[in-house]
Amino acid sequence: MINGTQAMHPDAPLISVIIPHFNQPEQLIRCLASIADQRFAPDQVEVIVVDNGSRQPLDSVALTATIPGLRILSEPTPGPGPARNTGAAAAHAQILAFIDADCRADSNWLAAISDALPEDAQPQVIGGDVRIDFGDPGHLTGIEAYEAVFAYRQKLYIQQHGYSGTGNLAMHRSVLAAVGSFAGIGIAEDADWGNRAKSAGYPATFIPEMIVFHPARKTFGELASKWSRHIEHGREAASGSIFGSIKWIARALAVLGSTLPHFGKMAISDRLSGGGNRLRGMGILARIRWFRFRMMLAALWRGASDQGDWSRS
Repeated sequence: MINGTQAMHPDAPLISVIIPHFNQPEQLIRCLASIADQRFAPDQVEVIVVDNGSRQPLDSVALTATIPGLRILSEPTPGPGPARNTGAAAAHAQILAFIDADCRADSNWLAAISDALPEDAQPQVIGGDVRIDFGDPGHLTGIEAYEAVFAYRQKLYIQQHGYSGTGNLAMHRSVLAAVGSFAGIGIAEDADWGNRAKSAGYPATFIPEMIVFHPARKTFGELASKWSRHIEHGREAASGSIFGSIKWIARALAVLGSTLPHFGKMAISDRLSGGGNRLRGMGILARIRWFRFRMMLAALWRGASDQGDWSRS
């Protein structure tokens, strides 16, 4: 359980950074290097990595060489939500910042969080921009181009739905105590927690300067797997009535019908440059919308599938 009113030691840091980890040691080292490179006072930050049952134990020597004082914890319950809960319960700061192990923080990430969450302000939740970390910015893969425009649309989620993805999320500690813990692997824990926070009076605010970079998926299979999980979560929520099934079919048709207008969005997006990059992205856009349409219809006639490893999202 998270205590939001605990007395703070005078030497307590300003921000606790919490990183769930599962079988991504190389990406984690890169993430930690970006935290170490912040334009922010190091003595005002503590970093907590929570391993979630990786196949091999983390090399604490290598990790602490990147960030002295790094704390490495363990959470056996599967899922990034339980790992985040364990890190938050052990944190010492009144501001909690969450980033995923496969992300890289912009050098102003912590400064943006600190500016947006002053300690004497009303408790609140913030989320920042998530951008694709291009391998070669001059020649994007089709998936990189597609995800640069359509993946991790934090501003949309926050402004239209009131919640932030948990890979770039921060809050006053008291908010987590009031809203409650993150859920387990069986549901979309960012939407679940964010909706509970909004209902409790803590809708997220979008902070554009709070930037993290996420690598694009490398294969279409990885992209398809991600959408398969989202489809299963959504279908379970919509099931139970004929009316729900009709709405689900309408949503599937809308997904397919959105392909052409979203070609236009990709053609003018300021997150892409070059005609070749845009065309490659459009190819993936058409392919994934057709895949989603077929999978949504198929979901009407099959049960919920295994949720799989959370690190593969």
